[in-house]
Amino acid sequence: MRNSSPLLRNGLAVAAALPIALAAGPAAAAPGISVSTTGSTVSVTTSACTQINGSWGNASLLTSSQSNFSQGRQVALTGTSVSQSAAWSNVSPGTYTVIVICSNGSTAGTQTVIVSPTPTRSPTATPRPTVSPTASPTRGVMGGAGGGIKDYGTVTLVAGGALVGSGVIAGVWYLRRRSKPYRF
Repeated sequence: MRNSSPLLRNGLAVAAALPIALAAGPAAAAPGISVSTTGSTVSVTTSACTQINGSWGNASLLTSSQSNFSQGRQVALTGTSVSQSAAWSNVSPGTYTVIVICSNGSTAGTQTVIVSPTPTRSPTATPRPTVSPTASPTRGVMGGAGGGIKDYGTVTLVAGGALVGSGVIAGVWYLRRRSKPYRF
């Protein structure tokens, strides 16, 4: 019977817990803005503004050719002390920047949003094909971008590389020790 050293067991526990600790985000999210699109309507929501003289602040929708807050389509924020919002309708397709300026002059946040063209419907409806439960996909599995979209920072990549490297070294050390029992 072989006894494993407590140091090795603790090291494995730390190595197993480290990715979980790195993946956990901050405990509380900082207030900012949340922008969404539905068809040709762009809406923004925030909880960062306070009401001063009956006003929560303004939100502005900027095109790529506009550079400051006053050049965009401005809308006054409405809402309560918990949540304020604004919306723009009939927005043409393109890339826009949404900026929210609270009534005290502080910027609640800035976010870029893409408005997609609304699909046109043909006057005659075409029937949808029926899919049988035993049918196999003709184009195979259509995987998404997955984690390839997020840009991880240098610290995360170095920590991941260190974990992989330490795992490889530990595996090689274990196999060498197992093949030659007289070796440390």
